[in-house]
Amino acid sequence: MLFVRSPYLSTAMSIIASLLLISLMLAIAGLLFAKLKGKAIPMAVIFVLGGLAFCLASIIAFVNKGEDYQAYQSLYWQPLAPEKIIPYVEQGFTVFVDITADWCVPCQTNKANVLHREQVVNTLMTDKIILMQGNWSEADTVIEQYMGIQGAAGTPYNKVYGPAYPDGIELPKVLEIRHVYQALDMAN
Repeated sequence: MLFVRSPYLSTAMSIIASLLLISLMLAIAGLLFAKLKGKAIPMAVIFVLGGLAFCLASIIAFVNKGEDYQAYQSLYWQPLAPEKIIPYVEQGFTVFVDITADWCVPCQTNKANVLHREQVVNTLMTDKIILMQGNWSEADTVIEQYMGIQGAAGTPYNKVYGPAYPDGIELPKVLEIRHVYQALDMAN
C-alpha cells in the first residue's frame, strides 16, 4: 500500500499539535497559579509537563520549518558522459558531476545532508548548470575510465567544472552545503 501524504492531513496534524501545546501551557500556568494559592502540587509534575511542552514545541518547529524534502526529485541528472563535459564548459555551462552508488553509505549521507536539501536543489536547477551522475552500484566502464583519469579510488566523488575551472574542482568526500556553493562560485 502506497501512503500519499496529504497537505490537509499535515495541516490538521499541525493544528492538533499546536492545540495540544497550548493546552499543556495552560495546564502548567494553572498548576503554577494553584501552587501560588497554597495548593500542594509537586514541582516535579510542573517540570515534567514543562519538559513535555518543550519537546512538543521542538517537534512542531522542526516539522514546520518549511523545507521541501522531496525537492530533489525535480533534478534532472544526465548519465555521466565525460566527453560532453568540456564542450558544455566551452559553451559557458557549469557541470556538476556526482559519482555515487546505492550501497555507498557516505554517498547517501551526502545526498541527505547536502544534495537533496531544498536550497541546494534550487541552486542546481539553474539553467547554466548541467548535472551528470554516474551510479556505480554495478560495474560500469564509463565510470571506471572517468575515475581512473581523475585518480579517484571510489565513491563518493563530486567535481564541479566551469569556465573558470575547466579542469574541475574536486569536492571533499564528506560534503557540506558550503563546499557546493564555493565550488559553483569558483567555477564560474
